[in-house]
Amino acid sequence: MQQARVGQSDLVVSRMGLGTMSWGASTSATEAGAMLKAFVAHGGSLIDTAAAYGFGEVETLIGHLLTHTVRRSDLVIATKAGYVLRGGKRVVDNSRDTLLKDLTGSLRRLGTDWIDLWQIHAWDDADLDETLSAADEAVTRGMVRHVGVSNFVGWQVAKAHTWQQALSRVPVVAAQAEYSLLARRAELELLPCVRDLAMGFFPWSGLGRGVLTGKYVDSIPAGSRGDDPAMAWFVDQYLDPDSSRIVKATMTAAEGLGLSAAQVALMWVRDAPGVTAPLVGPRTLQQLQPLLDVADTVLPGPITAALDDVSGGANQGRSD
Repeated sequence: MQQARVGQSDLVVSRMGLGTMSWGASTSATEAGAMLKAFVAHGGSLIDTAAAYGFGEVETLIGHLLTHTVRRSDLVIATKAGYVLRGGKRVVDNSRDTLLKDLTGSLRRLGTDWIDLWQIHAWDDADLDETLSAADEAVTRGMVRHVGVSNFVGWQVAKAHTWQQALSRVPVVAAQAEYSLLARRAELELLPCVRDLAMGFFPWSGLGRGVLTGKYVDSIPAGSRGDDPAMAWFVDQYLDPDSSRIVKATMTAAEGLGLSAAQVALMWVRDAPGVTAPLVGPRTLQQLQPLLDVADTVLPGPITAALDDVSGGANQGRSD
C-alpha cells in the first residue's frame, strides 16, 4: 500500500486508514483482530479510534491486539478526545482538564506511551486557547506526537491552525471530516482550507456510511447498520432518491470495470484532491479484503469525471 505524508509534518501514514467505531459491538474481537492483521500485512498502518467509541472499550480492544496480534511499531494510532457522557447524554467538552483526562485514559487503554495523532473530536464553545493548550501540554510531555482536529468546518480549522501558528505553538497538522460521493460538502470550504494551509485530511465514511456499497439499493438487509435500531440513524439520511441515483451510477461504473461499488467509491475519495487517506470502517474481513485489493489501483479519468458530475458537479480541486 502506498504511503503519504500528513501535510508538512514528519508523520507518514498508509493511503487508507482503518476505522474502528463498530469494534466490540457489531465487530467481534476475533474479527477485529483478523482485519487488523490483514491490514498490516497489506502495508496499512493508520488506525483511527476515539476515547468515546464504546465508552473506551474499543481502545481497550486495540490495546489487547497490540499485545497479541500486531506490534505497536506497525501502527500509526490516531485517537480523539472531547466527547464525554454526562447525565446519560454525550456532550462535547473541550476544556483542558477533560481533554487531558481523556488522553490519559486512552494511553492506559491502548497500552502505549504515546499517540501518533491526537485529535479534538468536535468543536465546542470552550475557550480555544484553553483547548489548544491541552494539545501543547500533551506534546511537550511526550504523550502525543502530532495534533489534529475532527468534525471542524473550514473556518474552525483555519482558526485553530492559525492560532497555533501565530503563537509558535504545536501545529495542527490534520483535519478529519465526512467526505464521499454522497457527502461532498467538504469541497466548499474545508478542503480548500486544508490544501491552502498544507494540512493532512482524513475523510471518514468514504463509503457513504456503507450505502455506496450498493447493499441498500433495493432494501435494508437484515443484520446491516440500517437494520440496527441503534445505528439506523447513521444511514437513514442517505436512503433517499438523490443518493440512490449516485449509488446506482457507482454500481454501473463498477460493473464496467469489473470491480465492486465499494472499491470504486473508495478509489474516488482516496484520490480526490487534498485527501491524505480515507478512513473505512468495514465490520468484517470479508468486507475489508476487496478494499485492500485496490489499494494501489487508480480509477480511469473519464470514470472519475462522470462520478463527479453525477454526484454534484466537477470537483474544482482537480484543476488546481
